[in-house]
Amino acid sequence: MALCSAQSLPGLSVHRDGQRPVLRSLPEELPVAMVFDGSTQGVMMATPQDIEDFAIGFALSEGYVRHPGEICDLETAEHGGGIEARFWLPPERAADLKARRRAMMGPVGCGLCGIDSLDQALRPLPVLPLGGPEFSAAEIARAADDLRGHQPLHDQTRATHAAGFLLPGQGIVLAREDVGRHNALDKLIGALARAGKDPASGAFVLTSRVSVEMVQKTVVAGARSLVAVSAPTAHALRLARGANLTLAAFARGGGFDLYSCPERITDGEKHVA
Repeated sequence: MALCSAQSLPGLSVHRDGQRPVLRSLPEELPVAMVFDGSTQGVMMATPQDIEDFAIGFALSEGYVRHPGEICDLETAEHGGGIEARFWLPPERAADLKARRRAMMGPVGCGLCGIDSLDQALRPLPVLPLGGPEFSAAEIARAADDLRGHQPLHDQTRATHAAGFLLPGQGIVLAREDVGRHNALDKLIGALARAGKDPASGAFVLTSRVSVEMVQKTVVAGARSLVAVSAPTAHALRLARGANLTLAAFARGGGFDLYSCPERITDGEKHVA
C-alpha cells in the first residue's frame, strides 16, 4: 500500500522542570473495511501496512473462508480516508456471510465489537490434535525477546503490538505489527497463508494479553501452541484447555507460566499454573 505506517508529529515534552518541543513518530490508524461480495462485514481501525495479509487472515480466522483457495479474488482500494479490502467468494459461502455478519466499527481494544449475538461471540472451537511440534522450555522463555527483533514499527513509535511465528529450533521466522493486537494476529495468519506455511508446524507469539478472541483465532488457524508476554483471561484459558491448545503466558525475564497441554514443552524448568 502507498500509505505510510507512521508519521512524525510535533508535541510538547512536559517535565517538572519545564517544557521542551519534541518530534515523535506516531503510528497511523485508519479504518479498514472488509467487504465480501459487495457487503461490508467489518470495519477495523488498523495500521495501513500488510493490508492483504490482514484481509486474508481476517477472512480465515473469522470463518468467512476455510482456506485461501476459496477466495476467488481480492483487491484493496484507498478512498475516503480509509481502505477497503474487497473479496469475491464462491456462491456456496453466501450463507456463512449471513451467519457471522459484523456491522459496527470495532475499536482497537475489542475484536468482538459489532458481533450481533452471544452465540457468535462464543462460537464453538475445533479440538486440536494431540501432539504436534515440540519446543524446549528455553525456546518458549526467549520467544518474546526474539520477537522484539522483528518489530521495526514498535522501535519507531513504541505504540504497536506484534504477532510472530515460532518454529522449533529456528526461532521467530515471520512477524507482523499493528496498533491492534487482534489485527497483528490476523496479519500473521494471512502472511502464513500467502507464504504457504502451515500454522500447525509452529507456535504463535504475542506481545499482548490473551483474550478469548486471541485463543479463538489461534485455534481456528490450527496453531497448537500460543505464547504471550502477559496474562490470559480465565475464559480464554478454559477455551485453550478445551481445544488442546498449549498456552504459555508471562513469557519474559527468562521464564514463563504454562497453563495447558504441557506435553508440547519438552525440557527445562516450567512453572505450571
